[in-house]
Amino acid sequence: MTQYHRPVHKKVSSGTGGSKGKSGDKKLAHLGGFFTATRVGDREVRVVVRTRGGNRKVKLKKAAYVNVVTKEGKTRKAKILRVIESHNPEFVRMDIITKGAVLETEIGKVKVTNRVGQDGVVNGVQL
Repeated sequence: MTQYHRPVHKKVSSGTGGSKGKSGDKKLAHLGGFFTATRVGDREVRVVVRTRGGNRKVKLKKAAYVNVVTKEGKTRKAKILRVIESHNPEFVRMDIITKGAVLETEIGKVKVTNRVGQDGVVNGVQL
């Protein structure tokens, strides 16, 4: 399923309240995908999706581990326990991981630094 991302229902800026006419037909280039809600799970689940131009994108559906850069500057793999903080309170309740979310792990709190649904892996820094 795809989503159309082009703004076609704009208002006229003259203050009359009217709307602009359609500037063109829908195009395949303006289609986009839905948000990949990466959840905390007991094992990792990845899906490979074909993108525009025949390229491939790895989407992470369920995440169990995070690659953490510790305060000493070393990288370590840690198990994710739950989501503590996010920009959306619903995401905390449903354990959905996004960029900027704070996770509780085995080694402490970690802030996610990458776009999880698009990269296929969870990276973070220790707080």
